[in-house]
Amino acid sequence: MNTEQTETRLPLEGIRVIDAATVIAAPYSACILGEFGAEVIKVENPKGGDPMRYFGTPTKRKDTLAWLSEARNKKSVTLDLHLPEGVELFKKLIENSDVLCENFRPGTLEKWGLGWEVLHKINPRLIMLRVTGYGQTGPYKDRPGFARVAHAVGGIAFLSGMPRGTPVTPGSTTIGDYLTGLYGCIGILMALRHRERTGCGQYIDAALYESVFRCTDELAPAYGMYGTVRERHGPTHNDFACPHGHFPTKDNGKWVAISCVTDKLFERLAAAMGRPELAAPHVFGDQKVRMEHRHDVNEIVRDWCGSLHREELLARCFAAGAPAGPLNSIADVFGDRQFHSRRNLVAIDEPDIGETVIVPSVMPRLSVTPGRIKHLGPKLGQNTDEVLSGLLGLEPQEIEELRKKRVI
Repeated sequence: MNTEQTETRLPLEGIRVIDAATVIAAPYSACILGEFGAEVIKVENPKGGDPMRYFGTPTKRKDTLAWLSEARNKKSVTLDLHLPEGVELFKKLIENSDVLCENFRPGTLEKWGLGWEVLHKINPRLIMLRVTGYGQTGPYKDRPGFARVAHAVGGIAFLSGMPRGTPVTPGSTTIGDYLTGLYGCIGILMALRHRERTGCGQYIDAALYESVFRCTDELAPAYGMYGTVRERHGPTHNDFACPHGHFPTKDNGKWVAISCVTDKLFERLAAAMGRPELAAPHVFGDQKVRMEHRHDVNEIVRDWCGSLHREELLARCFAAGAPAGPLNSIADVFGDRQFHSRRNLVAIDEPDIGETVIVPSVMPRLSVTPGRIKHLGPKLGQNTDEVLSGLLGLEPQEIEELRKKRVI
């Protein structure tokens, strides 16, 4: 367990969240809430649970490292929502909760008798996060949605890759899930604030493709005004600044990122390169000139980067105040002083697998009430008896009968 944790009262203590979603997006919203004090009850189908348990690298406990990291701080309760008894128990959980996170296709919960109108009537203060690929409305609402598809529909995948080459995955295939999880969490927090004022709950309609599209800076206004369609630029982004991209160094397989978005920053880079004359106004000192001669400028910078080992190159940039950084692999991250100084990696002892698991730390970083990791992802149904007896008041024999009927 993390010995750095304190007993400071966290901002979301007293809030109960039912996480009935699967995989990443909506569960990530619940995870953030749990890190800042909310009680998160993960409702899973007893026949295998959340598929996230099986994505990634398996552990000795049979579920995966991804599950241990992304389901942290949650309690696992098994409940079959296809059965009438499961539906009734779920309704009782909703009566006693503040937030529901779900990501079924539109109409699924309604088909089970658990739609927004039903749940809102049961608990008028309920806040419900609904995550889907395309939202609850529109001609695409019934299509299945995944982050990789959202990257494509939302416009980011089209920009990723080499010029005229095959579009590639923009980083991780799950970026759209995490983005939507963040927007979902923001929506929940705003809805909680509204409820403080009015006593009334509401639902949040979050679509994967919309979260991706929201992160496309000026794509929409540039096309709307000038008909501009941004294309793939590979490792150098040529629309706004130059040099502005990724460059290989003398080390095999090592790269750096350089970002000169102003003339002053290019002047610093020229100084780091030992070629201050490049920043003269009649050479490349003006951004417009650099943009007109971007291929020449990028080639000069590429040749310089290729002549130096990465550490030496970065040292020169840092000394001159030029904006540069390494393209870190996860191995680089584990050796990076900045990550260690800010404790971005947290080691958690996991008794069930007999090993220490290192996971990303809690974000954002609050000065008085920082979030905590109490434990990693739970075993399937680990807290079923605790929740059904403690929260819903079921007797042991009632729980055993539900287990025999495979409701739990």
